[in-house]
This record gives sequence, structure tokens and C-alpha cells, in this order.
Amino acid sequence: MNNAVDSNKWVLGVDVGGTFTDLVATTESGELISTKTPSTPDQSDGVINGIRKIAELLKVSYDTFLENCPLIVHGTTVATNTLLEYDGAKVGLLTTEGFRDEIEFRRAYKESVFSVRLQAPHQIVPRRFRIGIPERLDKEGNVIKELDEKAVRDSVRQFVNEGMEAIAVCFLFSFVNPAHERRVKEIIAEEAPDLFVSISSEVLPQIREFERVSTTIVNAYTGPTMQSYLNHLESKLRQQGFQGELFVMQSNGGVQNIEQTGKLAAGSLLSGPAGGVSAGAFIGEKSGNENIITVDMGGTSYDVSVIEQLQPTITTESWISRYRVALPMMDIHTIGSGGGSIAWIDSGGALRVGPKSAGSYPGPACYGRGGTEPTVTDVNVVLGYINPDNFLGGEMKLDRDLAEQAIVKHVAEPLGITAIEAALAISQIVNSDMSNAVQYVSSQRGYDPRNFALMAVGGAGAIHAGRQAEDLGINTVIVPALAPVFSAFGDVAANLKVTELKTRFEDIDAIDLDEINQDFEQMEKIARGKLGGESIVKHFETRKYIDMRYKGEVHEVTVPVRSRTKRITALNLEATIKDFHGMHERLYAHQDPEQSIEILNLRLDLIGVREKLALIDEAFGDEEPNRAKSGERIVYFEKEPNTIPVYNGSLLTPGNLIAGPAIIEQWGTTIVVYPGQEALIDANRNCVIEVQQARGGQQ
Repeated sequence: MNNAVDSNKWVLGVDVGGTFTDLVATTESGELISTKTPSTPDQSDGVINGIRKIAELLKVSYDTFLENCPLIVHGTTVATNTLLEYDGAKVGLLTTEGFRDEIEFRRAYKESVFSVRLQAPHQIVPRRFRIGIPERLDKEGNVIKELDEKAVRDSVRQFVNEGMEAIAVCFLFSFVNPAHERRVKEIIAEEAPDLFVSISSEVLPQIREFERVSTTIVNAYTGPTMQSYLNHLESKLRQQGFQGELFVMQSNGGVQNIEQTGKLAAGSLLSGPAGGVSAGAFIGEKSGNENIITVDMGGTSYDVSVIEQLQPTITTESWISRYRVALPMMDIHTIGSGGGSIAWIDSGGALRVGPKSAGSYPGPACYGRGGTEPTVTDVNVVLGYINPDNFLGGEMKLDRDLAEQAIVKHVAEPLGITAIEAALAISQIVNSDMSNAVQYVSSQRGYDPRNFALMAVGGAGAIHAGRQAEDLGINTVIVPALAPVFSAFGDVAANLKVTELKTRFEDIDAIDLDEINQDFEQMEKIARGKLGGESIVKHFETRKYIDMRYKGEVHEVTVPVRSRTKRITALNLEATIKDFHGMHERLYAHQDPEQSIEILNLRLDLIGVREKLALIDEAFGDEEPNRAKSGERIVYFEKEPNTIPVYNGSLLTPGNLIAGPAIIEQWGTTIVVYPGQEALIDANRNCVIEVQQARGGQQ
């Protein structure tokens, strides 16, 4: 591959995690290379280090690689960490007089309803920095009270004196008539042009006051940090010869240029895991599986998401760090079950696992860095699933004795059982917790998990996925060849995407189709102005949705509009209404075709479709995998030990069939093929495991 860069243009995907920065580079012809490098406090340093490592692997200079890289797509945790660590900008809020406490009322939402000790959320905008401005619109957008511009100027000057870095603006009914908010933005530009400004009519122009003010505040809180980081990274890359375009993975599964990402930082709060879900849809299509449940098990968390008919599920009801963010986001459910999750015994004598984690430092006991509490990784070492001499391809050695000592001291001895029994109990509990998380996004959302394949990614996902599949009645587990760098691969594969919305609160019977079509036409025009990426977009696609509910309900259902033409017809609307009844039945086990229906919002996704990523399909060879067999190992699936074969995943080729029980070791991940299961290496070197339902999964 010495001359690969000379003859190819490389598209680079970069995903920054808490421990590692993952990189995947690919060409139009299907060549692909990946690597990992330690993440750094300044994420841009880790990105640059990773690019240098990619260039070294290709045996070309760093400058040459950058010159031949027309596109970098970046998944980043900058916005996420800013909100999770409450380390954002100093924000002031301007809102309609009398409504400055809306952010604290929270629609009376409380995470733990019966806990009197639950602390209020950290105030990212303290009350003294929330100012009510005399102005008022009615629900039709008519002016009841004119905007007091003097009050606005006085407030902005006060914020400047207080050292504010950003201002959020959210007025009543601005989603109907944004004139007052836009005028405030102009005044801020006159008084304090260096301040970051976030107005709700641009961030979330839809009905529901609390959702709008919360999302707008979060955007103002995270925006300056995100904007600064992206400008810093781009400046570094430009100085070093990068002439292409820099895009950022968004929470909705699309990618966006850095200018728009800087303005709408709240849209990238799930930038990292969204890349993995996008990759799941891509691999699902390649493998012939339209319905996928992705499970990503890392060091501290377990992320689960549903992909139906190759479309990731989207939600507008996310809570992040106790703040509501109502922008469209991948519906990703996270629990505190990862390789570093600690096993402990509660005050009632019950064995528990997580959510507390040992992290990277000191890490699990087997790391030998001073950790003394037993973790899931320690359990997998003691049970023989992980080879302590071949962790991360041998880059890191683990200590089995320390792992066993931790399990004995903290679990086995207190419960009066053996170390193996304790390890099996911990493994069973964490598997059960993860299966419950899968059911949360599937069964509880109206999906039958038996109709889905389970796609396991992340460092530890493939160790546990076989057991979860048995528990859930799932027949197929897919472990992608790029599982350790899956989110970075998703960054490379994703299309551009912009979501626009407009509130129309009315009865379905009162809809004027001409007006609806005009609204969608205007939304598409606005979206095209934001999308960018003309040099890499092959063609555009639009997808239209209507938020609908039965009259009197609190929650709505986002229903895709089935239309093959640009305009929505009466027949299209009738089909959409029929789909609404079916979706309502699936979600809430109830439908009433005679009940009146209301619409709340129109939504439009504009997708800039890129050249489809080509993966080289290899021909199937011999089924026999013996050339990849590296030895045998004692493992424990039950109390009695089993001696099973171990395979070097890098030597397995398409067509190889591995009968369980067996272990496949790859750099960055270990795959456990449980008894009664079979694993096939497919044409793209993904490991596809067929699961025998002998343990009585869901029926």
C-alpha cells in the first residue's frame, strides 16, 4: 500500500472517546485502514496524533496524506463533556417578562418522583442571570406588547459587565413569529458582537415552552466551547496542509459542516455514539439485515439503539445531564454496565453490578494499577473469556491473580461461595442488566427483539452478546470486523443531514394541503442553505414527517409521510393517518380510528447523499478454520471447566465456520461463541453468529 495515497483520495473518520481516539480511512475503491491512539485533554492533539499514525501505517508522509484527504468527518465529545462536567460558557437568559423560572419548573418533571433528597439540577443559568423582557405575542403571533428595546440594551450591557460569554433568548410564541427574537439578536450584535447568541426560533422553533428554553440554554452553554474547538482544530489542519472539508457527526445520524455545528452545538451532544448507530445501518444493509439492535459495550457504559428497516430510531425526548434537549437525536439508551463496572454487595446482602466504574485509572484489578474492586473485565479474565496475555493484541498484560483476589475478597467470601461461582453470578447479573436495556428500547417501544439481529460493538460487546441473544430470543449476532473503531467507521459512512421543523397546531380535518406543501417547500429551502458539502454530495433526498396525536393526548407520534412526489396529496395524507393509527397501536397498545386527530409539527429531513462507501467483498474459501487456531483455553460457562479452541481473528477468512464453544481473539475485542452456536466469517470479514435457542429466550 506504499503508493495508495498517490492514486487514491482518502476519506477519514475520527471518533474521540474518553480513552481512545479511533480513526478509519477509506477510498472509493474500498481500501480501508484503521487505528487507535490515546485521547488527549485537547482533543485536537489526539486527532493529529491519530492522523500521523494512519500516515505511518500507509508509509507516506503526514503532509502527503492530508493533501490527499478531501474530507474529514469528526465524532466528538466536546459538547457532551461540556454539559456532563458543567464546564460550559457563562450564560445569560433573556425571556418574556414573568417567565424566567420556566427552566426550573421543568413541567414538574423529577427524575426520582418519591425522593425528597434529590438535589435540583445544577443551574447552568443561575436565576440572577435570567432577565424578563417586557414584550408579548399571542398564540397567533400577533403583538400584544411591543418589544422594550431599551430593556434589552440595558440587560445586554449588564451581562457584559457580569462577564457573560453567551446569551440565550427565548420568548413566548416566537416559533410562530420570531420578529422579537431576531431584533434582540440584532441588538446584541450592536452592543456585544463577540458574544455567542442562541435564539429559540433558530434552535428549536416549535411548540412547548420548557423544551424550547431548555434546549436553547443548553445550546448557548455548549456553543462557545464547541465553536472554539472546531476553529482550533481546523486552523491546525489548515496550517499543516489540509485543503479538504471538515464535517462533524450530529446526534441525528447525519454529518454537518463546522459552521453550522458551531451554531447548533446542542445538535452534536450524541456525536460519538450516533456514528456507531449509522455504521450499524450500513453493515446491516451489507449483511442483508434490515432490522438491527446495536449494542456498544465500552469501559463504563452500554449503549443500545434500534434500527428498523435500515432507519435508526429518532427521539425528541432526550434528557442529558438532567437537561431536556428536544432536538431530533438518535434514540440511544445508556446504562452503567461496561468492562469497568464494579460488582458490590448492597446493605441487604444482594449482589449488584455498576453503575460505579473503575474507569481507566486505576481501572479493573487485573490492570495492576492499584484497583482493588472486582469489575466485569476481572470476571471475564477469571472465567477465561479474555486472555490476560493478549489484551489489545498483546499491547497490555493483565493479572489474573489480582482479578481473582478482588472477586474473592469483595464477593465470594462475603457470600460464602467460590471465586468461579461469584464470577458466574456477576456475569449473569450484568448480562441480565444489558438484556433489560435491550428490552427497554425494543419491547417497551413496541418492537419484538426476535425480529432483529443483535450487532455487538465496542471492546467488550462481543463477549456478552451471545448470552443476551439467547435470553432475548434473537437468532443472529453480528460482530463487525471494525467493531473496535465502529463509530469512526460510521463517521466515514454517514450522509449529510439537516432537520427543519415548523409548528402547525390544528385538527387534521382543518389541514390545507396547499399551505402544508408551501411550508415543506420553505423548510427544504432553508435546509439547503444550511447543508453545504456541495463538493461531496451525489444527490439530495427529502423525508417528510408529521407529528400527530389523538385529540387531548399529551404525547405525539412522529409519522413518516409516504409520498413519491414532491407534493403531498390527499391520498398521501390518508395513508399517513392510517400509519399513525398503526404506530399508536404499536407504541401504546391502543388505536381509535374514530377519534379526532391533531397535528402539532411538520418535520423535514434534507439528506445530502454521498457516494456509497465501497467495501471489498472477498470470495468465500474453505469452511475449515484450523489455520487460524492459536491454541486452547480453559473457560467457565457453568461451574465445571471447559477446554475450548481459541482462534486468531486476523487469520480467519471469509467462509470459515467456527462451531461453539470457541473464542475468537481480535485486536480490540474478543468474541465468545457459546455452546450450541456457530460463527461464520462473511465476505466483509464480519463475524455472524447463529444462536440456538436452547436457553428458552422470549416466546
